[in-house]
Amino acid sequence: MKAEEFISHEEILETLAYAEKNKNNLVLVDEIIDKARLRKGLNHREAPVLLACEDENKLQEIYALAKQIKLDFYGNRIVLFAPLYLSNYCINGCTYCPYHAKNKHIARKKLTQEEVVAEVIALQDMGHKRLALEIGEDPVNNPIEYILECINTIYSIKHKNGAIRRVNVNIAATTVEDYRKLKAAGIGTYILFQETYHKESYEQLHPIGPKHNYAYHTEAMDRAMEGGIDDVGLGVLFGLERYKYEFAGLLMHVEHLEAVYGVGPHTISVPRIKRADDIDPSVFTNGIDDEVFAKIVALIRISVPYTGMIISTRENQQVRERVLHLGISQISGGSRTSVGGYMYEERPTDTEQFDVSDQRTLDEVIKWLMQLGFLPSFCTACYRKGRTGDRFMELCKSKQIQNCCHPNAMLTLKEFLVDYASEETRILGEKLIETELLNIQKEKVRQVCAGYLKKIETGMRDFRF
Repeated sequence: MKAEEFISHEEILETLAYAEKNKNNLVLVDEIIDKARLRKGLNHREAPVLLACEDENKLQEIYALAKQIKLDFYGNRIVLFAPLYLSNYCINGCTYCPYHAKNKHIARKKLTQEEVVAEVIALQDMGHKRLALEIGEDPVNNPIEYILECINTIYSIKHKNGAIRRVNVNIAATTVEDYRKLKAAGIGTYILFQETYHKESYEQLHPIGPKHNYAYHTEAMDRAMEGGIDDVGLGVLFGLERYKYEFAGLLMHVEHLEAVYGVGPHTISVPRIKRADDIDPSVFTNGIDDEVFAKIVALIRISVPYTGMIISTRENQQVRERVLHLGISQISGGSRTSVGGYMYEERPTDTEQFDVSDQRTLDEVIKWLMQLGFLPSFCTACYRKGRTGDRFMELCKSKQIQNCCHPNAMLTLKEFLVDYASEETRILGEKLIETELLNIQKEKVRQVCAGYLKKIETGMRDFRF
């Protein structure tokens, strides 16, 4: 199916008109909220009505429901990851990204394999187990062979007790053959932000380079699925277009993946445009404030209850704290958005893709999450055990995934506490694990988990979570 068939501009306009017409129809609003309570999601016609509704009481109902749905599907777990920038060479002309080809004063850099090793060791020394690779589009400097070599290097590095157990990949739209190569290399989720679903705006925002091709970019997830990658991650860059348009387009993309492949997005990311080298976000007139941002997060959660939701260090601590309670299940910590940024003690800024608003260390983020009542997790067992695609979705939609993920979250947190945590974080974490262990209802699961926790404590590790 072609992009303009499953992301129909006319249908989105009709949807937004319908939402505007019914935003004060509280009978319909209640019907949609009641449907959302069934935990089966909302479609692209229903959810925009709630996005348009401005009734404060209904908004509070939506927030409460989003919080409960997140707990029902994912519990109190928050998965941690870090981005790893391999190269900022790029031939595209994206007007919102400092890596655009016409930016002649930003430092261009591509990591050697030796530098990849240094970066990964630095990330392992923080405690990270899961990375998201970021690479500019440049077939000469960043061919698929280079990316595959980097992935192989990353997986090969064992430093002290550190190991990267899963590499997710955020690279430009590519061919089915290349997606097959990425799958064979053992990647986790393939992530690609649509940026905007508005075709005319998309083409204006991408004036040059292969990314200018709206259809090729929008149909990338179909090719990834054909290439055997059954965990894909969607996202738009809020602020480029009208947020209501993007929200409807995003849900239409979700529905397309569900209808054609039986598997919706493994994750949905919610980045907002931020200041960068030669990028001034104020020139983009569709920016959204924190209130609208929180509403979008909550409505994605109740509309796509099974998906993992990601927020990065683009957002500051206060914003991240708020949306953690509204549906976010994955966050980055200790992030650096420059090429080669981790191997240096001071954060280099000459190759940053965007300003990092939350500059706390991973240890500080872990402590903060626990103080908020969340269970930090570095678990990657679903990938290792083949629980991806429809197998993951079957467990997640039936709310059974917690039986796998919750114990593994405790075990990976224990690893972090033993190997990397500050004393204050370790004490807080030990108390949290003790409480979480007591809350496991199945006695056999509790006993097995306690046994593994003891093994970690004594350094006996012949397993991976």
